[in-house]
Amino acid sequence: MKTSIATVSISGNLVEKLEAIAAAGFDGIEIFEQDFIAHDGSPREVGDLIRSMGLEITLFQPFRDFEGLPDPLRAKAFDRAERKFDLMQELGTDLVLVCSSCHPQALGGVDRAAADFHELGERAARRGLRVGFEALAWGHHVNDHRDAWEVVRRADHPNVGLILDSFHTLGRGIDPDTIRRIPGDRIFFVQLADAPRIDMDLLYWSRHFRNMPGEGDLDVTGFMRAVMATGYAGPVSLEIFNDQFRGGLPRGIARDGYRSLIALMDDVRREGPASVPDLPDIPARSRVGGVSFVEFATRGDEAEALETMLTTLGFQHSGTHIAKALTLWAQGDIRIVVNRETTGFASSAYAMHGTTVCDIGIAVEDAAGTVARARQLGADPFQQPTGPGELDIPAIRGLSGSVLHFIDEASGLSDVWSVEFTRTETENTDAGLRRIDHLAQTMSYDEMLSWSLFYTTLFEMGKSPMVDVVDPDGLVRSQALEATDGAFRITLNGAETHRTMAGNFLADSFGASVQHIALATDDIFATSAALAARGFKPLPISENYYADLAARFDLAPDMLERLREGNILYDEDAQGAFFQLYSRPYAGGMFFEIVERRGGYAGYGAPNAPFRIAAQKRLMRQKGIPKR
Repeated sequence: MKTSIATVSISGNLVEKLEAIAAAGFDGIEIFEQDFIAHDGSPREVGDLIRSMGLEITLFQPFRDFEGLPDPLRAKAFDRAERKFDLMQELGTDLVLVCSSCHPQALGGVDRAAADFHELGERAARRGLRVGFEALAWGHHVNDHRDAWEVVRRADHPNVGLILDSFHTLGRGIDPDTIRRIPGDRIFFVQLADAPRIDMDLLYWSRHFRNMPGEGDLDVTGFMRAVMATGYAGPVSLEIFNDQFRGGLPRGIARDGYRSLIALMDDVRREGPASVPDLPDIPARSRVGGVSFVEFATRGDEAEALETMLTTLGFQHSGTHIAKALTLWAQGDIRIVVNRETTGFASSAYAMHGTTVCDIGIAVEDAAGTVARARQLGADPFQQPTGPGELDIPAIRGLSGSVLHFIDEASGLSDVWSVEFTRTETENTDAGLRRIDHLAQTMSYDEMLSWSLFYTTLFEMGKSPMVDVVDPDGLVRSQALEATDGAFRITLNGAETHRTMAGNFLADSFGASVQHIALATDDIFATSAALAARGFKPLPISENYYADLAARFDLAPDMLERLREGNILYDEDAQGAFFQLYSRPYAGGMFFEIVERRGGYAGYGAPNAPFRIAAQKRLMRQKGIPKR
């Protein structure tokens, strides 16, 4: 399988685009005419530059408004085509994309269009070139790949074929299985793009909101399965128009594109029965068993304050590392590691961010296979020297340079707690916390699609629709990702301004990844009482919240009073109820959340977020942190 991407998909000048595409691992590029024209090198120089980077030019595009024109416009269109053929030969590519006409004077008629393409095929053949016809979703007369195929079929020329684009098919709601009736050798090229479901003009939707396969809502996998069922063996390419990507970093966008393409084609192969020739053999997505541990990098008074908070939360100091300044705190199935090391990765993380979650351990079925898949998808590996008696646990880099370690039982990695830590006997202080419900990662809004793609291509996870979380000083976009059985949940929170609490945390911590950890209990009221007995100070919630709660939900008076006394927030839906209790902010805006899910409630208490954030900001300003 030959991978390709259109230069229009990547930000930067032509050289920056090419460097990013080559570094990401693509085989070739579609050279977009505008990128070529803006460059100051000759066609031959550009072609040589592309090939010097190990890339080939899979397609030259676009050639617009060709078919169905009356004379003298028709003659002029053929003259334009001959000039583009000259350019293609200088560049060193043999295929041009002709998109269906939007010219106001273009005439309809399949036979008229077919005759034009037959003649164009004759001219192309004399030069050893090929022509591909693509149906634009907003084309005046041809806007459906089935009509484009009929034009190609009637043109009946070996140098004229069909070009398919997933957006143009799926955006119009056309059944992709209709592609299966097209002979694979008559499909010259395939372009892929996803997009969120938005009810708007097709042209505007396409030009501004396309994204990588897996980042949107279109059935790109179903589209590609239909394509491969035809026997198609040509390039698989990305063509993305996205305002956000136009301002992003070229290498990051290219890396995401390659990740999305390989993951998509791996899904196509696994779902069968179509084969995907020359696709690297990579392990399947990992099934996640939950969060094995969360590790904080910290020092001095900040470390003492963190461990004091853990004590008030009912955690026990259950172990000390055999060689490093690490302490293990446990409760239920939750493990929190406090790392005071002054050398190595954790020390660097502390120097950069202050007290921060530097490492997340994830329980998987196959740790080595998870890392192998991650690396095939372009993730950065992580490794640091291990000392005597320490296990070599597979790991990769995560958000903001943090680390994800993978732990499985089959290879003995789950024994790390008995192998690397000496047990500490302490008083049982269990407060009823049983597991980590979810982790909340904060990032800039521009990074959200990238990290959503990272998690959903690596793990067996689904994603919820993005929601707006109202902060008194702006909006934060939030998206939840969740394993099928709910064993692993993570929320991605995208900040667009430093005035929001999430944005302020991101700015003050220089991009720390985890802002809060949600801990699950089976009885929020018993846990609240146990925490109060240990000196835990909850986030104070205003009386106005509970007055409103009484109006919104049909709660018994004694239930409402218990919520008020414990500073517990409440939400419900048709499936069940949700209870939330928060710690006060610490370490520049980090916090813990305690939750109880009843029934089938699957959300995250989004309606309560504005009131929680307002309460947190009041406390933070009281401590002298200025409002931004």
